[in-house]
Amino acid sequence: MKYLILGAGPAGLTFANKLKQDGETSFLVLERESAAGGLCRSVDVDGSPFDIGGGHFLDVRRPQVNEFLFGFMPEDEWDKYTRDSRIVVKGNEVNHPIEANIWQMKLDDQVEYLKSIAQAGCNTGEPMPEAFVDWIYWKLGSKVAEDYMIPYNQKLFNKELNQLGTYWLEKLPNVSFEETLRSCLERKAYGTQPGHAQFYYPKKYGYGELWLRMADSIKNNIEYGKAVKGIDFNSKTVTTSDGERYQADVIITTIPWMEFDEIVGMPVDIKESIGELKFSSIQTEYFSENLDTKCQWIYYPDPKLPYHRILVRHNFCPNSKGYWTETNSERIDMEGPNDNFKYMNQYAYPLNTIRKSEMMKKLLTWSAEQGVYGLGRWGEHQHYNSDVTVDLAMKMAEEQMTSAH
Repeated sequence: MKYLILGAGPAGLTFANKLKQDGETSFLVLERESAAGGLCRSVDVDGSPFDIGGGHFLDVRRPQVNEFLFGFMPEDEWDKYTRDSRIVVKGNEVNHPIEANIWQMKLDDQVEYLKSIAQAGCNTGEPMPEAFVDWIYWKLGSKVAEDYMIPYNQKLFNKELNQLGTYWLEKLPNVSFEETLRSCLERKAYGTQPGHAQFYYPKKYGYGELWLRMADSIKNNIEYGKAVKGIDFNSKTVTTSDGERYQADVIITTIPWMEFDEIVGMPVDIKESIGELKFSSIQTEYFSENLDTKCQWIYYPDPKLPYHRILVRHNFCPNSKGYWTETNSERIDMEGPNDNFKYMNQYAYPLNTIRKSEMMKKLLTWSAEQGVYGLGRWGEHQHYNSDVTVDLAMKMAEEQMTSAH
């Protein structure tokens, strides 16, 4: 075929559907699982949808993305929410992000946080450090660092935080002492809204329904149960675990690069760098009791709790009950035995290790020169939300079709 697409998650499904809409019929999608959706799949648990990959919502900020997706699941099938997410830290429950909502804490805690922010390196003119942990102290002050950012990131990503680079943290806002003080005095938040400030979620289904419909629209061009094992760059051939071989003019890979057991024709240094890529695995677990809160999700930096956040299902999924937790696989042994529904996502979050940017740039540049393109959270090893992934896939499909003509 002309296009071979590896993985039927948001990236692969968007790319494939965009090809079809532009009149291209010579494409095939290979998917390891028996159903499409990737990290955004949903299953029915306790009579309501459960998103096995964790909390996934459709952000409102990309109109062209939403317009494309509403072509598969019309807008009137979605509810629109204003984000209410919170952080439980040292006995305080405050809105996210923490730096904008210190005014919601107990008065004594506000004073301590304000003092530490005033002394943060970015506010006192100290040079920016390079180590991850030092950077957090420098940017946010010791209280935000020690009470929230460091323990939360250790729970979510890795105990050894200095393996991570700081290049991806630039989007964190500057925590200015003046603005934080004014916020506490006026008792209101300040600064820019975080991602998902407003979001869509289906009225009757889990988020996975969207991707099932996208898969159904190209059902004659998808093969399920096809785990990709090898890739030959010389012949542009992909081999699956059942011994099948697929050849294409262009290969779009949205699967983790670590999944290729055999790679032929790639320079040794690039191939070895794939082994350095790191990721974290996350288990989601369902609990049936309703929580007395109006928020949709809550972050828990407390190291004594195994999970790092919960999704309050009954506050975004109509006629449902309960909540689910997200727990790093390294912390699961902290949990007691129970019969709850659980799902382990081996590939949940790509880790932004120190050398990742330069390794991925080299890998993706070289691969593209061979007609093999990495796309999406795993093809690019970037922590993209689904709306960003769809946007990138739409653009890549347009670029491919333009160059083909």
